[in-house]
Amino acid sequence: MPLGTYILYFVIVAAIPLWAQFRVKTTYSQYSKVGVRSGLTGAEVARMILDRNGLSSVPVQATNGVLSDHYDPRKKAVFLSESNYHEASIAAAAVAAHEVGHAIQDKEDYAFMRFRSALVPITSFSSNISWVFLIIGMIATMPSLMLVGIVLMAVGVLFQLVTLPVEFDASKRALVQLEDGGFLIQQEVPQARKVLSAAAMTYVAAMAVAVLELLRLLLIFTNMNRN
Repeated sequence: MPLGTYILYFVIVAAIPLWAQFRVKTTYSQYSKVGVRSGLTGAEVARMILDRNGLSSVPVQATNGVLSDHYDPRKKAVFLSESNYHEASIAAAAVAAHEVGHAIQDKEDYAFMRFRSALVPITSFSSNISWVFLIIGMIATMPSLMLVGIVLMAVGVLFQLVTLPVEFDASKRALVQLEDGGFLIQQEVPQARKVLSAAAMTYVAAMAVAVLELLRLLLIFTNMNRN
């Protein structure tokens, strides 16, 4: 691959996640300053949606960090960053509802969520060891070792792929809950959708980068076999 192509590739790979992070941060910052008419905090929104869906046993807890919000299927708990936990904003309501969406997925045994959970330990192992095979394979010019590394890396790409429907579905559930439950008025729903769409782009960006890297390695592997 020509040097100019390599440079362009690395610029693109670096730019995609940076763009996604910039978008989510600017959108979140904008709507974290816009209060909700209901006056409900993110913690209150999460608690009420959980209770409405028969998940009163699932706790809502504050956690350190910015945008560190998540649902832990092992602990069966929703964790909201301090700002989203305490503030009554469009961003807080949207993020809280999204994380509760994952809790609802867990309750309903959502197939993609189960599949992703099953892939977590496999992906953790394969992503750590794949580069060992890839580096040795490239340095020693051993296509067989490189192929093993590529297969191991492909597991990570599969994980990113499965993550997309999990996250998009959670956002879809969040909007339905926010609107049907009366947590947001009609004019606030499009604003919450913007927050959730921006957050989803981080997963799309991660998927795009993973696919590009896999394609690059496949190209190196193909050229190695030809030589």
